[in-house]
Amino acid sequence: MSLIADTFTIKRESHRSTRQTEGRLLIIAAVFLLVNFIALAIVRSDTRVTEWIHLGVWIIGAIVGSSLLERYLPGRDPILFPITMFLSGWGLILIDRLAPPFAERQTLWLAVSVAAMLVVAIFPHTLRWLRQYRYVLLLFGILLLVGTIILGTNPSGFINAPQLWLGFGTIFFQPSEALKIILVAFLASYLAEQYPSIRTKDFDGQGWRLSMSPRVLGPIVLMWGICILILVWQRDLGTAILFFTVFMLLLYVASGSNLVLISGALLIIAAGLVAYKAFPVVRLRMDIWVNPWPEADGRAFQIVQSLLAFAAGGPFGQGVGQGSPTYIPVVHSDFVFSALAEEWGLLGIITVIACVGVLVVRGLQIAIHQERRSFLTLLATGLSLLIATQSFLIMAGVLKLVPLTGVTLPFLSYGGSSLLASFVITGLLLRLSALEN
Repeated sequence: MSLIADTFTIKRESHRSTRQTEGRLLIIAAVFLLVNFIALAIVRSDTRVTEWIHLGVWIIGAIVGSSLLERYLPGRDPILFPITMFLSGWGLILIDRLAPPFAERQTLWLAVSVAAMLVVAIFPHTLRWLRQYRYVLLLFGILLLVGTIILGTNPSGFINAPQLWLGFGTIFFQPSEALKIILVAFLASYLAEQYPSIRTKDFDGQGWRLSMSPRVLGPIVLMWGICILILVWQRDLGTAILFFTVFMLLLYVASGSNLVLISGALLIIAAGLVAYKAFPVVRLRMDIWVNPWPEADGRAFQIVQSLLAFAAGGPFGQGVGQGSPTYIPVVHSDFVFSALAEEWGLLGIITVIACVGVLVVRGLQIAIHQERRSFLTLLATGLSLLIATQSFLIMAGVLKLVPLTGVTLPFLSYGGSSLLASFVITGLLLRLSALEN
């Protein structure tokens, strides 16, 4: 009886510590947002009711979310939800600063995203359904992709722009955002089921090698086909690279074979070379990545203005509303990190990178804690790698460290479907973190 009582006391103290940590972090985030919204209002020299609506919706989401998570998932990770809310709130400030007409829609998507995160995190059968109905989900994802190829549109209305959205009236959704979660869940479930045949001993018994049986090669060929389909028909280089990179990393975690990383890198390079020859949009991005300066006022205008924004930011930035990031085309979406760099400086950049890094590390720690359950381990790993890879691609892209891919920065960029997908990932990680080891 004494042992049971001690265990109960330890759990109660742990839950209290979780609540306190989460609450303190949310308060710090709320203060940061309040100060920046006030600063933005001062710079504009007017008082917009909508700015306070954005902050109000964020506060309600933080309070309701924390309360429900405390009630239904007392053993959750205390860091995930505050970081998610902090980054998404910062994103609201950026979008309100850069493109005010879009801020109201992003605020609405934030409310929907928080609700979706809570449903995913609290619903007790979420993880079981992901594993049990993986083929149904995969079929649904492929149908979404095919539907986008046939019926896809672009809300911007630009001629020859990639048709990556499905429209329902005035609401547009990017199916690739849902597809990336579906594919990670499918691959985690499939690789977990095939785990004994994937991890086989080397001939000398000293290491692991990847089995080349058809059951193992099947999903590899399928994944490669989906990525090529996305690249050819939708000209979406960023999504194709994101999907395949995460898949190869997940396969490496499952197999422990270095051959996976080497072959994956070679396949990406080969696909890039073919795409460079076949698609003008890919050739354009490669050319301006190699040397943008000869066309600084033409085709490379966007990336050059991005680099100038980073240079103008300095250590501490120009201050919210004080810089000129709106010179960058589509700055509220693809180049929101550049705007953040100009107005919050190196300090802001380090803060965002640290937050994303902590989010990814906590996700990988959750994966390690589920090491006895291969599906849960692979799922947590895949979701964490999604956030890490997507963040790296866009951060490095706007800095010209890698070719620009056009993916969004999770939680910060404008885009309802991207925000919703990012919150669903957080909800799944919260659910995984609350499971008993």
